[in-house]
Amino acid sequence: MKDWISMSMQPWEGRDRLVAIDIETTGRRLPSLQDIRKAPKGLRQPGIIIEVGCLEIIREGGTWRKARSWESRVNPDAPLHPDAIKVHGIRPADLKAAPRFPEVADELLAFLGEDLLVAHAYENEMDFLNYEFARCGRAAWGVDTFSADRFICTKEMSHEVFPGASGSLDALCDRLWLDRSDRFAHHGALLDADLTADAFVKMALGDTGPRDVVYE
Repeated sequence: MKDWISMSMQPWEGRDRLVAIDIETTGRRLPSLQDIRKAPKGLRQPGIIIEVGCLEIIREGGTWRKARSWESRVNPDAPLHPDAIKVHGIRPADLKAAPRFPEVADELLAFLGEDLLVAHAYENEMDFLNYEFARCGRAAWGVDTFSADRFICTKEMSHEVFPGASGSLDALCDRLWLDRSDRFAHHGALLDADLTADAFVKMALGDTGPRDVVYE
């Protein structure tokens, strides 16, 4: 884990654009690389991603602001786990007309560009993206399209800012006085990317006090 707070130079320094990203999935476990290589020849691995949400974070003077967003649902051609449906509220019928991942891959890459990605518990987003890009033939299995160095992790940042506290996004939002009421019913990729962006900006600027504090 990176020590975000004590770094002499933060990874976002000198950058004018970041992209917050969140992904909702089928809830199924990703197969291991060993399992994939042992699979019968010609067997198509099931999809995992069902929704992607991205939000630009643009540097503006000494602060950051949220800008353009991009989102898409994705038909995984795979069943959804009932527990996952309880979390995000997306049902198989909602995905029937959605594009497959290969159909949105270029548009997603174009929006991300070469900028750093901000994610909460980034390993999930990294693994899901690498799996889908390999699954659609854009990379070989075991070859990462996205490496760990591409990500800024708000969960790791939160452990530095709030030692010993829960690392969940809900707990972090509460500690940063961020309104997460839209998340009470269900999670959503763009909604969670938006909250992740807000959490990043507050921690990056050191704005972690109570909501009634006035900063001059």
